[in-house]
Amino acid sequence: MRNILITVMMLVVVVVLFNAIISKDTTGTKAQIETQGNSANTKISILTP
Repeated sequence: MRNILITVMMLVVVVVLFNAIISKDTTGTKAQIETQGNSANTKISILTP
């Protein structure tokens, strides 16, 4: 029973950390990757005739 409780608690911690680090609206890793990708796409589109 104790092992199941620890496993569930660890999964909750992982989900909370994922939401705080990766999925954050404006400062998360996902948002930063999208911003950099959009910037790169814009620069590439300017270069092509």
